[in-house]
Amino acid sequence: MLEIIQKALVQNGLVAAFALVGLIVLLSGQISRRLTMGRVHGSAIAIMIGLALAYWGGTQTGGHKGLADMSLFGGIGLMGGAMLRDFAIVATAFEVQATEARRAGLIGAVSLLLGTILPFIVGATIAWSFGYSDAVSMTTIGAGAVTYIVGPVTGAAIGASPDVMALSIATGLVKAIFVMVGTPIAARFLALKTPRSAMVFGGLAGTVSGVSAGLAATDRKLVPYGALVATFHTGLGCFMGPSVLFLTTKAIVG
Repeated sequence: MLEIIQKALVQNGLVAAFALVGLIVLLSGQISRRLTMGRVHGSAIAIMIGLALAYWGGTQTGGHKGLADMSLFGGIGLMGGAMLRDFAIVATAFEVQATEARRAGLIGAVSLLLGTILPFIVGATIAWSFGYSDAVSMTTIGAGAVTYIVGPVTGAAIGASPDVMALSIATGLVKAIFVMVGTPIAARFLALKTPRSAMVFGGLAGTVSGVSAGLAATDRKLVPYGALVATFHTGLGCFMGPSVLFLTTKAIVG
């Protein structure tokens, strides 16, 4: 019987992946209600469980894709891959109401600009504190703090080394995870209740995956608005990283 079940799971990897995620979400909801009295949203707990399982899968297989390196959970690699991720992000745009989006106005543009520059400053400062004092490394790691896509794109454009580009990706991933887990916890303090507040938050946070997951755990109706503004960070960061931000950093550190 176990062999039949295992064979069925391997041959229907994507279905098994959805079933596993569903069980994790169900378990996380129970933990949220029973252990935290709803103070920590179930989605935030689910993210932490997912990260723990990914780490366990990586240590067991010695691979680089977490549970997806196991044949039994190979469908997770497809479910969590770029194709379905980008499809989900693009699909959020269909729920945006133009009248609500226009209300962001100037404050949305300012939040987008601040959400690009401030994380860059933090990332570049941390890079400098760890001994990466040249302009190329500081710019690349700082760009990674904008998003994990902007980091390697900027690094490739200005000639950063592979290890520095890897650090920039890691920086962006840490930021995305922090936003995912922290958004539902801080939602009440940040007053994330309206489309406009979600757009401002998306502009300041700047990571599409982090903003989408965090707002989904807060209020699903706010996801399209936060993701709408956060999506522009990749393009804006890729434009500013190798040009304005790099030249500014070079002028400061030499």
